[in-house]
Amino acid sequence: MSVKKDSKLKRFIIHFILLVSVALALYPALRVFGISLRPTSALHTSSIGIIPDNPTLEAYKTILFEKPFLTWLKNSLLVTVFTVIIGVSLATTAGYAFSRKKFTGRKAGLTFFLVTQMFPATMLILPMYLLLAQFGLTSQEIIIPFIGLSKVHLALIIMYSTTALPLCVWQMKGYYDTIPGSLEEAALVDGLNQFQAFYKIILPLAKPALVITALFSFMTAWNEFMVARILMTDSNLYTLPVGLRNLASQFNTQWANFAAASVLIMVPVMAVFLILSRYLVGGLTLGGVKG
Repeated sequence: MSVKKDSKLKRFIIHFILLVSVALALYPALRVFGISLRPTSALHTSSIGIIPDNPTLEAYKTILFEKPFLTWLKNSLLVTVFTVIIGVSLATTAGYAFSRKKFTGRKAGLTFFLVTQMFPATMLILPMYLLLAQFGLTSQEIIIPFIGLSKVHLALIIMYSTTALPLCVWQMKGYYDTIPGSLEEAALVDGLNQFQAFYKIILPLAKPALVITALFSFMTAWNEFMVARILMTDSNLYTLPVGLRNLASQFNTQWANFAAASVLIMVPVMAVFLILSRYLVGGLTLGGVKG
């Protein structure tokens, strides 16, 4: 009986801690959502309620139809998609090479990737800016009119990809190490070449790591503010974090509009996590192979 009571008490404590953690995590987001529903006359209320009196969607209407929010959204999606594609492509191939191949400089390369993670990304702003300026990538000039890609967007893609790459390479390399090399040997015996063995055998097994790598690259590009704020001067080229900051003036800020924009920025992130959740949770065992 005492064992069962201890087990029930343990489960109760664990569930209680989890519920409190969830509440603490959700409360700030709910507060922001509540502020976005406040009418203009109640922006500075001291009420602690989540839903204000006389809630209104006026702030969302203002953000979507009176502010260039959709332009900022397009710019953020453009930069983020290219960052994810480049980051995942480089990380999957580089991680595979570091995991499977023996070559001169392999350990030094891995150590270099690891050392770069010891320093904040802000330290790279000045040297990267000077380097990008030499290549003319700090200009606001549009280079691909069809999708609205500018030189400064290309600069952001390069910076975000290089910032996220070291951790992504280590992550992919570690996951490839858990996949037995005998699978590739069997594929080579069956007539596949090295690339086919990687693409058809190893890559599908590494799907959970690919998803996590894509998510890390996505979050790096989606949330970054400092670099984008320094490089961008044209408001039509702003990404969402820079555009959101632009909504706050020095002397007066429409907090309902600011909160509404924050909520809208969270929507794509939530959608991505919901879409990929089955790979993050249930799919984590797809690549596990017992030797």
